Amino acid sequence: MRKSGPPKGVIAYLVLELLEEKPRYGYEILKEIKDISGGHWEPSYGSVYPILYKFEEKGWAERIEREDEPDRKYFELTDDGREELAARREESAEKGRDFADVILGFFHVYAAFSTDDRFEIPEVEGEWRFTEEFSRWVVEQVVRHHEHYFDTEFERIDATPEEFYERHGIDEE
Repeated sequence: MRKSGPPKGVIAYLVLELLEEKPRYGYEILKEIKDISGGHWEPSYGSVYPILYKFEEKGWAERIEREDEPDRKYFELTDDGREELAARREESAEKGRDFADVILGFFHVYAAFSTDDRFEIPEVEGEWRFTEEFSRWVVEQVVRHHEHYFDTEFERIDATPEEFYERHGIDEE
């Protein structure tokens, strides 16, 4: 079970990956992460810029000047940064459970707002609602994204979490 927010280190990992593609400035990185998330998540300036400065301090990125945009602070990945990226790619392979916990955790809260009598959230005209119909729409979007990214038709998995973990050799803890 995760405590909150995206998995630890995911923003730093994304910044390294994006800097490997080409030199970038902070706002460009924010927009690229927003695009990667389908427009559903954009980290704050307060999370990306300190990462860039930390990378510069550690020698993983260096600031470069561009004549065509002298006022922007562009950062470029260094050789040490490429080594750090390789290590973080390995670490990211262990983040799958964290991502699933975030996705499932927030959906459970959404469903609780829809069904638990302790919550009395009114419907507001022109806004999302905590109803079964809206919940189905969220699930439908997840299915559509699955089919798009994996180029397949979604097929339901008939297994309890415990059976799924066992079948794939995943430690439940």
